[in-house]
Amino acid sequence: MIRERMIRDIEEAEGKWDVIIIGGGATGLGAAVDSASRGYKTLLLEQHDFAKGTSSRSTKLIHGGLRYLQQGNIALVVEALKERGLLCDNAPHLVHHLPFLVPSYHWWEGPFYGIGIKIYDVLAGKLGIEKSRHLTRKQTLHAIPTLEPEGLRGGVVYYDGQFDDSRLAICLAQTAADHGATLANYFKVTSLIKKNGICCGVNAADQESGTKYRLHAQVVINATGVFSDVMLQKDDPKAEDIISPSQGVHLVLNKSLQPGQTAILVPHTPDKRVLFMVPWHDRILLGTTDTPVTQCSIEPRPFKHEIDFLLELAGRYLTKDLSRKDILSAFAGLRPLIKSGKNSSTAALSRDHMIFVSKSGLITIAGGKWTTYRKMAEDVINKASIVGGLPKRNCLTESLKLHGYQEGLDPKAHFSTYGSFGKEIKSLARQNKDWSGKLHPRLPYSVAEVIWAVRHEMARTLEDVLSRRTRSLLLDANASLEIAPQVVKMIAKELKKDHKWEKQQLEAYTQLSKHYIL
Repeated sequence: MIRERMIRDIEEAEGKWDVIIIGGGATGLGAAVDSASRGYKTLLLEQHDFAKGTSSRSTKLIHGGLRYLQQGNIALVVEALKERGLLCDNAPHLVHHLPFLVPSYHWWEGPFYGIGIKIYDVLAGKLGIEKSRHLTRKQTLHAIPTLEPEGLRGGVVYYDGQFDDSRLAICLAQTAADHGATLANYFKVTSLIKKNGICCGVNAADQESGTKYRLHAQVVINATGVFSDVMLQKDDPKAEDIISPSQGVHLVLNKSLQPGQTAILVPHTPDKRVLFMVPWHDRILLGTTDTPVTQCSIEPRPFKHEIDFLLELAGRYLTKDLSRKDILSAFAGLRPLIKSGKNSSTAALSRDHMIFVSKSGLITIAGGKWTTYRKMAEDVINKASIVGGLPKRNCLTESLKLHGYQEGLDPKAHFSTYGSFGKEIKSLARQNKDWSGKLHPRLPYSVAEVIWAVRHEMARTLEDVLSRRTRSLLLDANASLEIAPQVVKMIAKELKKDHKWEKQQLEAYTQLSKHYIL
């Protein structure tokens, strides 16, 4: 997947496509895979980097959603559990099983949560993972030794899926490219093209070269997540907002605070969400909050009260009280929730997705979550084939193996997220003695992964490499800042950039990383 080739494909296509997708997050990338695998001539344009926004800032879980079961949204849970099973089958190199422990401190919690989780098992059907089970107090403390023992009665263990969100996003981009799609990051849609009031393409600009393009399509899909309203208002300045954004904050902590490979789930928090403490890349991911926001930013920042809330709440369930000194990185993401009239609580809004066709024929898809990205893609491409008058072709993605598919990999093995291409990165490391070493003692990444990201994964900036191709910024923001001068030099050499570019990149990344360091 090489950006220069993608730009050449755009130029040689003479501006005519079956489907143009605006937005390179989970929803847009999933739609590109579905569309291209059906044989439609597909173009995806992303104004920043793939998964720059919400899609790289999730809780890193592929799950049915116990909270939705509590809300009575059985249909959403069943759909999500099916999609969880399909993704485990189609991308075993990226999604693995993870045990979750729900501790009980009151006599009623064990039976109450146990029954709910058994229903969760049943709803998963043939695509279920491992069966849930009750634990005694002793077994619970053995699973998580740092769990608060006072008043602990026992716990319930169930299983869900875990993944690395931005790595799955890159995998989807590569899968779409494998099936003939053209994808371009740093390629901004500036306006929509209309003929007789019907949307028939986009005006766009390559953010790197400044070149402008006029691109026509049978149908255009708005898959811009929390920015869906911006594109809707390009289509119709009088269009009403459909998004009610909510901010979720996550804190990354040292693994010693929760050793082992079992996650903690607290089903009820004061803001009516669930609290997760999840092992991830030899760290603990603590989250998440649910704070309504009125403005959407591509780089949202955690609020002080969100950080304090998570630290205080997590401290109730661990033997150690947490402080800001325990935080290796803090990040925020915005959920593209669908407005629902009178309901002001974002925690109560549905995570169902919605497909909306404007009078112009512009298709907008919003809502949903990572787990259901494939079904969302299927639904929106079904709609696009009708609106665009495309030849009817069946969806293939239920059994479509994703790029790098490989069974039997140890999810704890560092190169597992690359699947079958892990061996190629190891081979790349052997080509140059300077490429085999680690970037930083506190980070798991090798120098060769930087080279691979630039050559094969369309990484264009220092942030692309340190935030999304590797997860250095999220795993240890200070460590990522320490290696930034070394990494930017490698990227500059690969992209043939000058010292001025290096300096600009380093300054921009230094400024960005401040928002992740407390």
